Amino acid sequence: QVQLVESGGGLVQPGGSLRLSCAASGFIFSMFAMSWYRQAPGKQREWVARIDASGTYVTDAVKGRFTISRDNAKKTVYLQMNGLKPEDTAVYYCNRIPPLNSWGQGTQVTVSS
Repeated sequence: QVQLVESGGGLVQPGGSLRLSCAASGFIFSMFAMSWYRQAPGKQREWVARIDASGTYVTDAVKGRFTISRDNAKKTVYLQMNGLKPEDTAVYYCNRIPPLNSWGQGTQVTVSS
C-alpha cells in the first residue's frame, strides 16, 4: 500500500524550530525525488522544498531557514525549519515527484506567540 505519513508539527513561538518527518511506504523510495508542500488557511497548496539527485531546493520565502534532507534507509524525508514566522503557519505535506494521487494527512504547524 502506497502511503505517506507526515509528523512533527506543533505549536511554536516565532523564531522557534521544528523538524518534520515524512515516512513513505509502498514504492521504491530511493528512486524518487521528494518534495514538501504547505497549505495555509484559505490559500492553495504551495511548494516549499525539493530534494533530488541534483541537490536540494527551497522556495524563496524559506531560503536560509528551511532545509530538506532524506534518509533512504528509513524511507523518510525531513524538513528542518528554523527561524519560524507566523506566515509559516500551515498544514505541511510531502509527496514524491511525480506526485502520488493520494496525499497524506499532513502535519499542522502553528507559529504564534
